[in-house]
Amino acid sequence: MLGVLLLLSLTSLVALVPPPSAPPFPCRHCCDHLEPEEGSGDQPPTGRFSHVPEVRTYINMTILKGDKGERGDRGTPGKAGHEGPPGSRGPMGSKGTKGHAGLPGDPCKVQYSAFSVGRRKSLHSLESYQAVVFDTVFVNLDGHFDMFKGKFLCHIPGIYFFNLNIHTWNFKETYVHIMQNDTEQAIVYAQPSDRSIMQSQSLMLKLELSDEVWVRLYKRERENAIYSDDVDVYITFNGYLIKDGVEGK
Repeated sequence: MLGVLLLLSLTSLVALVPPPSAPPFPCRHCCDHLEPEEGSGDQPPTGRFSHVPEVRTYINMTILKGDKGERGDRGTPGKAGHEGPPGSRGPMGSKGTKGHAGLPGDPCKVQYSAFSVGRRKSLHSLESYQAVVFDTVFVNLDGHFDMFKGKFLCHIPGIYFFNLNIHTWNFKETYVHIMQNDTEQAIVYAQPSDRSIMQSQSLMLKLELSDEVWVRLYKRERENAIYSDDVDVYITFNGYLIKDGVEGK
């Protein structure tokens, strides 16, 4: 046991001895760390290490992060961008519900014009033409037929229907015309006969505003007459508007 302890001691002494190839450590005194006196000419002591390592400071920013701040004010909106291309047409939607009925519109304006007149007295021809004047009114809407002149005055342009009925005189000629202004449009004629008869004529005329329609008895060069009396009405003249507005012949 004693031999083992002696061997360990020798091994420690050998480890403390530097190898012959290593440079010898310089001797140091307890005052070597002090700076040389000024003016002595001695060099400042140098340590074992000739290079001082660089030290860099590193700050961990994660440990310096503060609390979340309040939200800032809203900034001004930017300029609108360019309009994009139109998109494709979408699918057709479902049919909507039925809407409410609207207010009633104005009724169509319908215009009327009509007359029906008669004569209770006989009439004989004179030296000149004469208008047959009527003394009995059956219908005269808005007074369009002038009873004093025996003429219908057109207030509504359009297509009209007219009808004339007369009674002939025994042994005398009957010769009357339905006139439009100064133009003969239709005739009612009967030769002299020992028998009096009823004669009738009807036609349609296109009238312009202010046109006149009337019955003319021929002048005396053709001796003629129409018959009537105070009891019965033998002579009648009628007319009414079929369609307002002139659209052609």
